[in-house]
Amino acid sequence: MRDWSAEALAALEAGLLEQVAESNSSTALEAARVAILGRKGNLTAKLKGLSGLAPEQRKDAGRALNRLKQSVEAAIEARKGALADRELEKRLEAECIDVTLPPRKMNVGHLHPLPQAIEELVAIFGEMGFAWAEGPHVEDDFHNFSALNILPDHPARQEQDTFYLPPDAEGLQKVLRTHTSPVQIRTMLSQQPPIRIICPGRTFRSDHDATHSPMFHQVEALAIDEAIHMGHLKGTLVAFLRAYFGIDDLPVRFRPSYFPFTEPSAEVDVGCDRSGGRLTVGAGKDWLEILGSGMVHPRVLQNCGLDPERYQGFAFGMGIERIAMLKYGIPDLRPFFESDIRRMRHYGFLPLEVPSMVRGL
Repeated sequence: MRDWSAEALAALEAGLLEQVAESNSSTALEAARVAILGRKGNLTAKLKGLSGLAPEQRKDAGRALNRLKQSVEAAIEARKGALADRELEKRLEAECIDVTLPPRKMNVGHLHPLPQAIEELVAIFGEMGFAWAEGPHVEDDFHNFSALNILPDHPARQEQDTFYLPPDAEGLQKVLRTHTSPVQIRTMLSQQPPIRIICPGRTFRSDHDATHSPMFHQVEALAIDEAIHMGHLKGTLVAFLRAYFGIDDLPVRFRPSYFPFTEPSAEVDVGCDRSGGRLTVGAGKDWLEILGSGMVHPRVLQNCGLDPERYQGFAFGMGIERIAMLKYGIPDLRPFFESDIRRMRHYGFLPLEVPSMVRGL
C-alpha cells in the first residue's frame, strides 16, 4: 500500500466492512475473516508493509491500521452473532412441532410364536411341579443313543438322519443331538429320584420340507419315582393337552406303539375335525397323532445307575413347532425361521399375555 493517507485508509476500512456485511452464512463469514485477517489476508499484508515506511510515518500509519483492524474484528464478531441468531431461528422454524397434530402410530413388538409356545409349556408343566432342565447341543454316542437303548443298527444312527461331527482329539465322533432325551439321561446320572423335569430345547436332524426343519424344537418330560404308573402318564398328558389347547373336553386317546427307550409305549392322539378342508383341534370324527410317550424302559434306568426293581417312571416328547402350528393355525413350518415381519405381526403375541394352567392363553 503506497497511499497511507486518511482517505485511503477510510476507503480500505469501508471495503473490508462491506465484505464482512455481505457474508450471508457462518461459512462465508469465516472465509471473509481468513481473507482479511489470515496469514495471507489483505489487512495482514498491509500491516507487514509498515516496515518499509519512515519511522515518523510508520507510527501514525500503524496506529491507524490497528484501529482499522479492531473495527473489522468487532464487525466480524457482531456479524457472527447475527448469523448465529438467524440460523437458530431457521432451525427452530424447521423443527417446529405442531402439538395440535395427532400422535404418530407406534409399532408394538410381538413375541415370536415359538418362545410363546415354550412359555406356555413351561407355565403349564411348572404348575404340575416339573422343573426346567437343559443340556448341551453337541452330544456323544452314549447320551444320545446307547443310554437310551438305541441299538447300533437303529435307523436314527444313519448319516442321512443325523448330523455327525468330525472326531475329536480322542477319536470320539460326536453328533448334534437328535432329541432332548440326553437331558433326561444327564439328569438321572446326576441326581437321585424323585425326578420331575421338562427339557425344552433345540434339536437337529437332516431333514427339510414344509413340516420338517434341520433345526427344530422339542420338549420332553421325565418323571421317576418309586410308585409311578401308566395312570400318572395318562393323567398328566390329558391335563396338559386340555390346558394348552384351552378345550376342557378335548378328546385324547392312547395307542400302543414302540420306542426303544420306553416300554410300554404309546402314541397320543387328540380329537380333530378335517371337514371343509380345514384341520380343527377339538371335537370331531377324526384323530390326530400329536406326541409319543411311555414308561421308561428298565434298560434305560439301569444305564443311568437306577434300580428298575425300585424305580419306574414315564417320559414323553413332542415337537414344539408342531403343537404351535396346530394351536395358532400356522400351515407351514418354514415361516418360523424366516425374518418376515408381516408374519410376526399376524402370528405374534403381546409380551404381557401370561399363560395359565386353567385355560392356556
